[in-house]
Amino acid sequence: MTERIVIVGGGTGGSVLANDLADRLGPELDAGDVEVTLINDGPDHVYKPVWLYVPFGKREPADGRRALDELVDDAVDLRIDRVSEIDTDSQTLRFDGTAPSMEYDRLVLATGSTLEPEQIPGLVEGGHDYYSESGATDLREELLAFTEGEIVLSVIGTPHMCPAAPLEFVFMIDDWFRERGLREDVEVTYTYPIQRVHGNPHIAEWARPIMEERDIAVETFFNAESVDPDAETITSMEGTELDYDLLVSIPPHGGVDLIEEAGLGDDGWVDVDKHTLEAEAADNVYALGDTADTGVPNAGSVAHYQAGVVGQRLASEIRGRPATATYDGKTLCFIETGMDSASFVEFDYENPPSPAPPSEKLHWSKLAYNEAYWLTARGLL
Repeated sequence: MTERIVIVGGGTGGSVLANDLADRLGPELDAGDVEVTLINDGPDHVYKPVWLYVPFGKREPADGRRALDELVDDAVDLRIDRVSEIDTDSQTLRFDGTAPSMEYDRLVLATGSTLEPEQIPGLVEGGHDYYSESGATDLREELLAFTEGEIVLSVIGTPHMCPAAPLEFVFMIDDWFRERGLREDVEVTYTYPIQRVHGNPHIAEWARPIMEERDIAVETFFNAESVDPDAETITSMEGTELDYDLLVSIPPHGGVDLIEEAGLGDDGWVDVDKHTLEAEAADNVYALGDTADTGVPNAGSVAHYQAGVVGQRLASEIRGRPATATYDGKTLCFIETGMDSASFVEFDYENPPSPAPPSEKLHWSKLAYNEAYWLTARGLL
């Protein structure tokens, strides 16, 4: 009997896992004992960290896109479709339209995050972001025309994709305006919803002195409640009101509705065992990347490491062996500290991050990592 492994989501986690399984289960796939199907709602794989560089004219949106059929091993059945329902009792997926349902033996959910700026009144009309392709390109035009005034970077949605990206943006924009001789005419304010500048206290402790040194104003415990696009103000639940000439936000994030509708977790995130990544509410279901609610924010590298763990566990299960591989929270993250300098952190569930001193070498290492990413997605690194 053929074992059917289905992966929903063709982002980092889903693509790396599909290629991992194609390599790990090669003999079983060749013999027809296993089928691996990757389902994505579009034909492209998107590497979102590229969008941080688009507003500064350093990259183009196309640099962050590749066709999935060029990235995924031929042994994997690639299906471009949208899953509309997950029935974990019958182990069945249903699709939009008239497409027939699909049964699975093991399911991996890598559906990622969605942006929900509409949760904050006025944010759609009054704010910009670089967490979407269109947002990054629109922001590029705004920045090129901006020569003086108040820029506010407000972290509204937590948790959010790429936890370091808000810090990176204000460090980069400070340096970008300095290089253009405009920094004295531009004020930069950073807001964060808790009483420090980052969710991780160790990174917050490292970042705050840099912000003070760069004259980046900080408003902590600022939970954005509304934006007035006409008055150009953003107001917090705590009653603080900030004026802006350009508002850049990290919008609220959500998962996909079918996760909650399937009873797998709240707000589109799957409740999982943080070490095994198995869903707590259903058998034969895993989740990884942003989809997996492990209790800690996820950097991009997390999905890569989690995919390796899930791949090992699935291979063990297919071969009738105990699944012993576990995820220890390993995370690697480069943090841009300007236009030509960066830091680096490595941590896990037990060991906290200790950011490295910023250097030009680490900046170029991050750019090299971004280029090498496509080899990672193909399963070559």
